[in-house]
Amino acid sequence: MSWLDDKAHEGLALIREVKKLDLYPHFRAFESGGLHTTIDGKGIVNFSSNDYLGLSTHPEVKRAAAAAVERFAVGLSSSRVQATTTAHIELEERLAKWFGFESCLLFTTGYQAMVGTLQALSDRQTTLVLDNLSHACILDGTFLAAGVPAQSPEVRYFNHNSVRSLERCLKTREREHAIVLMEGIYSLDGDRAPLSDFVEVCEKYDAVLLCDDAHGTGTLGRRGTGLAEETGMEGRVPLVISTFSKTFGGIGGILLGASDVVDFVKHNARSFLFSATLPVPVLAAASTILDMLEREGPALVQELHEKAAYMRKSLIELGFDLGKSDTHIMPVMCRDLRKALFMHTALLEKGVMMVPITYPGVKFGEERLRLNVTRGHSREDMDLALELLDRYGRAFGVQSGEELGPLEGLFAP
Repeated sequence: MSWLDDKAHEGLALIREVKKLDLYPHFRAFESGGLHTTIDGKGIVNFSSNDYLGLSTHPEVKRAAAAAVERFAVGLSSSRVQATTTAHIELEERLAKWFGFESCLLFTTGYQAMVGTLQALSDRQTTLVLDNLSHACILDGTFLAAGVPAQSPEVRYFNHNSVRSLERCLKTREREHAIVLMEGIYSLDGDRAPLSDFVEVCEKYDAVLLCDDAHGTGTLGRRGTGLAEETGMEGRVPLVISTFSKTFGGIGGILLGASDVVDFVKHNARSFLFSATLPVPVLAAASTILDMLEREGPALVQELHEKAAYMRKSLIELGFDLGKSDTHIMPVMCRDLRKALFMHTALLEKGVMMVPITYPGVKFGEERLRLNVTRGHSREDMDLALELLDRYGRAFGVQSGEELGPLEGLFAP
């Protein structure tokens, strides 16, 4: 045993105790894919999935991926520098056109797209300005850039979605250039960013705006191209990063921007240059979903919005607190670790999965269940979830805010 074993054992103390109580909520093994799956042989409706249009299991998508395996095999065994296919280039060109940008670059994951882009574009003349609720990929990309002595950009944070706070950061920055980092929809709170206001402030202070629109792709705008389309800001957001792991049903990162900027990232982003290339079966699946969005995007997006509106109205009528949410992502606020764990366990026992989000994902006292409404959920799925949420929410004092009795002090922060 070394100090490292001792450190790991001590750090896992809470997890061991939660497992003893059969309340551990993570890494449950799905036995099939999709919104309707099984865990330990029991049917489960998954409300924590990011498959927002419910297309990941569409027969056309699966057939396209299978055909790509026959042509290109499972992987290409190297990085894009020496493992680029016609499928990569064709999909990049199609995505650039669909989103309305000059150029597109595909990364192996969305996380890598953000980390690599920030590392490539940051230097000593740059100030990175982050929303204080930024996703881990934005934070990690910033930390990577800031930790490289040759780059060392200045880093500043603005209050969540605050235009005044952002303007104050830009006005007082110490470096000549600035990149402002924000998200279209914040995945834990489900609220939109005030994109129009951010665009105006960035233009006023000659700052480049980078929007992580992973959760807005396929869900916002008439065609589903995201927050810029919804707010009429198309052509005024210089950089957008998105992903294949939500609406496009697979895995992969998307960088969109001007041709020279994207090409510069392509030749300088370490997470792109030194990572294995995206497998072609994943590209084939995403390409097929893009076909569907091009054919019937408005109808797909509208159906999602109608189902989200029904769920939102019903949850509010039952007395649930949805926090700041104004989208299809609706956190059921429990504001107590024990309540979140008990709710998750009770729901799962009855066939509904809503993963609890706890510290360090959110602050103590901000615990919630992750509830994402998708186009793939039926009215019956939603009604079952509502019935169970109401039953157990009342039992555990979620709607009323009543405190649970002591549980040996186990869950105290």
